[in-house]
Amino acid sequence: MATERTFSIIKPDAVENNHVGAIIAHFEKNGLRPVAIKRKQLTQTEAEGFYAVHAERPFFGELVDFMTRSPVVLMVLEGEDAVKKNREVMGATNPAEAAEGTIRKMYAQSIGENSVHGSDSPENAAIEIAYFFAATEIFS
Repeated sequence: MATERTFSIIKPDAVENNHVGAIIAHFEKNGLRPVAIKRKQLTQTEAEGFYAVHAERPFFGELVDFMTRSPVVLMVLEGEDAVKKNREVMGATNPAEAAEGTIRKMYAQSIGENSVHGSDSPENAAIEIAYFFAATEIFS
C-alpha cells in the first residue's frame, strides 16, 4: 500500500456540536494525518459546485442549504491507503447502519446530517482537494 491523500469535510452538524477535535483525533488514531486544515463558511456557489454531481437529485437543495448553514472544517488527510481508510473510519452514510466506533456511528444525527464527507476514490480526492486547497497550503 502506498501513502496517499484524501479529502474530508467535517460538516456543519459536527462543527455546531463541538465534535471537531474528537473527529480529528479519531482520524489520527487511525493513521490519517491532517496535512491541511481550514475552517470555512461555504457559499452557496461553492456548495453547489462541490456537489454538482448531485444536482439532479431531489435532495440537492437540502444538501446545499445544510452545507452552507454554518462553518465546516476542510481537511487533506494523508496516510497508507488513505481513501479506503477514511471511508472505513467514517462508517456507513446512514449512522443507523454504521459500525460501532466509526465517526458516523458516534457523531452523526441522521442520514442527511452525517457529520463527515470523504472522497470515494483517489481521482475524486485529487479533484476535491484542488477545489478547496492550493498546493502551497498542504504540508506533509
